Amino acid sequence: MSFSDTAYSQLVTWLKIVLPLTALAILSTLFLLARSPDIEQAIPYADVDVDALAREPRITRPDFSGVAPDGTAIQMTAASARPDLDDPALFHADLLEGMIDTPEGTRIRMRAISGVVDTGEGTATLKGDVLLETSTGYAVRTETFTAHLDSTRSESGGPVDVMTPFGHLTAGRFTLTRDEGDSESHVLVFSQGVDLLYDPRD
Repeated sequence: MSFSDTAYSQLVTWLKIVLPLTALAILSTLFLLARSPDIEQAIPYADVDVDALAREPRITRPDFSGVAPDGTAIQMTAASARPDLDDPALFHADLLEGMIDTPEGTRIRMRAISGVVDTGEGTATLKGDVLLETSTGYAVRTETFTAHLDSTRSESGGPVDVMTPFGHLTAGRFTLTRDEGDSESHVLVFSQGVDLLYDPRD
């Protein structure tokens, strides 16, 4: 056997030993230098209180609606709602918005900070900076307003401040009911100390 053949055989033998050891050393270095995972940063979007959800389940973007016998349609939506722990018919809602559409074409838009929907009684009570805007030009502000999801009656629970097409009006209460003399018309009634600052507009 020549010298060159012997040297080549020895080189191959050493490479078979050295190369795997080198690869093992590189892998070991990678594992040793790798940073341990940060548990708090591992799931950046999991900022959820699971215990709170278990105690107080919520519904996102719920929709409540009803149609009265005369055709008046009422629809309510909320940012979220949670069932009452003592009464399953009650839902406490946040950031409520809604509409009342009467058969004669009047539309009332509603919004409030919070509210309670009673599916048993068929009512939605809006609370906190309640704003009602009608397609006929009225803007009503009050602290409490109850809409009946299965009838034509809606009413404030206290004083109202109203901007009308003919001026500024305040009253202790207002109701929206069906006109007894005309089943296809609705009447907005202000009562209990009505004050009107008349401001005719051309």
